[in-house]
Amino acid sequence: MELSAELFSAILHGPAWVIFLLALLAALRMACWRRLSNKEQFNVFLGTCVVLILLWLVRAQVEQYWSYHLLGVTAVTLMFGWSLAIIATTIALTAVTFNGGGDWQGLALNGLLVGVLPVTLTQFSLVLVHSLLPRNFFVYVLLNAFLIGGLAATLCGYAAALLLATSGVYTWFQLEQELLPFFPLMFLPEALINGWIITMLVLYRPAWVGSFSDVLYLKGK
Repeated sequence: MELSAELFSAILHGPAWVIFLLALLAALRMACWRRLSNKEQFNVFLGTCVVLILLWLVRAQVEQYWSYHLLGVTAVTLMFGWSLAIIATTIALTAVTFNGGGDWQGLALNGLLVGVLPVTLTQFSLVLVHSLLPRNFFVYVLLNAFLIGGLAATLCGYAAALLLATSGVYTWFQLEQELLPFFPLMFLPEALINGWIITMLVLYRPAWVGSFSDVLYLKGK
């Protein structure tokens, strides 16, 4: 879900830019650039950015000031990790904004909503699942890809709604009538697209999924 910058004052946009740029700088500094020195991995990364751009250009304009589109960032995070996923979503959002699918003033705020937040939730969930549950192929696909993909997108929608309510743009009653009923519908398509992508990749191109290991998830299972 992306929001129009017109809904918020400069008081909010300032901190949003600071947080977004700090996250981007951290991602640039911690990114595994050595991985992208491999020609195949570099091409996969660029292809992923293009897919994200195309996916985000297909959107539903529900109201004048907000629109919905599939995120797909859970799959990107599982493929490349937190840092490169932040960079990929920033590239995609910049390209979509340049193409007229958004506004520059709200780039940081939307970057947090559709990029930094779901990517961070996915990475945190991946670490948590690895720590608490067995390293199993079905656990990896069903939880990390399907379930977390749907939950991350849904939680980002609620974060946007909370932002609208606390900023005084809309009352919570208005959001319950006009916005919140759409959120349960966001779960299934996000779960399916992320789960399907990761399932296909770990079966046919496991080297493209950085968080997956044949030794950990398949050998001896």
